[in-house]
Amino acid sequence: MPLTPDRVNRQVLLNARPVGFPVDTDFKMVEALVPEPALGQLLIRTIYLSLDPYMRGRMDATASYAKPVQLGSVMEGGTVGEVVASKHDQFEEGELVLSANGWQEYAISDGQGIRKLDPSIAPVSTALGVLGMPGMTAYVGLLEVGELKVGDTVVVSAASGAVGAVVGQIAKIKGHRVVGVAGVQKKCTYVTDELGFDACVSHQSDTLAVDLAAVCPDGIDLYFENVGGKVFDAVLPLLNQFARVPICGRIANYNMTSPPEGPNGVPHLMGLILIRRLRLRGFIVWDHADSAAEFIREVGGWVRSGQLKYREDIVDGLGNAVTAFQGMLRGRNFGKLLVRVSDDKTR
Repeated sequence: MPLTPDRVNRQVLLNARPVGFPVDTDFKMVEALVPEPALGQLLIRTIYLSLDPYMRGRMDATASYAKPVQLGSVMEGGTVGEVVASKHDQFEEGELVLSANGWQEYAISDGQGIRKLDPSIAPVSTALGVLGMPGMTAYVGLLEVGELKVGDTVVVSAASGAVGAVVGQIAKIKGHRVVGVAGVQKKCTYVTDELGFDACVSHQSDTLAVDLAAVCPDGIDLYFENVGGKVFDAVLPLLNQFARVPICGRIANYNMTSPPEGPNGVPHLMGLILIRRLRLRGFIVWDHADSAAEFIREVGGWVRSGQLKYREDIVDGLGNAVTAFQGMLRGRNFGKLLVRVSDDKTR
């Protein structure tokens, strides 16, 4: 049967494992037939696709906390979509759902791991951002892993991003001094003027270490790590005794193909960890799934009251997903990066 526009399911596949920075030929756009749900299944039309830094790691074959995407398979990713056909007794046509259908326009599901969304409570796109995985990462990383304490000075890297912006605002809501590290000046201005951080410095500055020290005269008690690289190098000397460092990501290192040049910094780092009794801890958000209800209740309340703000960077069309993803790895997005794959009828 020939593919007609109403029967086409466009998909982005992982075509090759990137060596360093992902290039266009590492991906492949294909067209398949829109699948038909069998008994106990539903068909979901993707409205929004979330693009996140963790996806770069899933493109590699190396062992990690999750299995890599297989070559020739649809790139994975969180999605918000509409049920357009259902043979499942718990889902009806027209319902909006949060799922993980990946980089494609349509997907079949058996209903496992899917959550229904109510657009009257919050825009459905927020289920992929401030009220989704990034927001919960910020919440548990700051409060549970970082163990935010009274009087802490908090520094957040990637402060205008989907995770960092929430981290800083939660810390401010709870009464702390918060310093952001971001990219271009307009992002730093947004972080201070719109999100309410006490200060923000640019990682593009040639004097980053000096700039950061100037706005952290009493040192740093909690550093939320999203970036790594030279930002961590600037933070490390400023960490106070018993400082905590929740490690959420290290986007500066994701495309490395060899160790960085220069002397081995591990002995110095280990010495500071011992002398200052530092605690560096990596975490994965789903290790804290039991906090999901508390997160939705508390952060959802702050969002609805206007206490906690969010910004979305929406790109139209699945065909632009690869370019948008590449831009994100270079810090070009401003806010939570989403691809609008099809019309959002709730807006």
